[in-house]
Amino acid sequence: MKRLFLMVLVVLSMSMTVNAENESNNSTDVYTINTNIRSLAKYLDLDDQQMLDVKDVHASFCNDLKEAATADAEEKDMIVKLALKKNCMYMHMILDSKQYAKYLRVLNATVNNRGLNK
Repeated sequence: MKRLFLMVLVVLSMSMTVNAENESNNSTDVYTINTNIRSLAKYLDLDDQQMLDVKDVHASFCNDLKEAATADAEEKDMIVKLALKKNCMYMHMILDSKQYAKYLRVLNATVNNRGLNK
């Protein structure tokens, strides 16, 4: 009976350790957004100049999110909100109204799927 109890205790403690490691590794994955710019350009029907501009804005957005991943817990939400606001402001300047509406749908789905909207 003692052996069975010890074995269950060891298994439970090892599973808790593995889960804690997975949570710490996945916390930075939330702030990594990989977007296929060509697919986005096709969906939004972008011209060549718009595609280059969107690529630059997306790179800036990714850098801002990397900064949020390494920030303190209190600052993460603020950095993410500022990054999203800046991204939307720049995209609004680049895209026309129909393209921007489509982009907001894609961005909203991405943010919701990543759990960045708190």
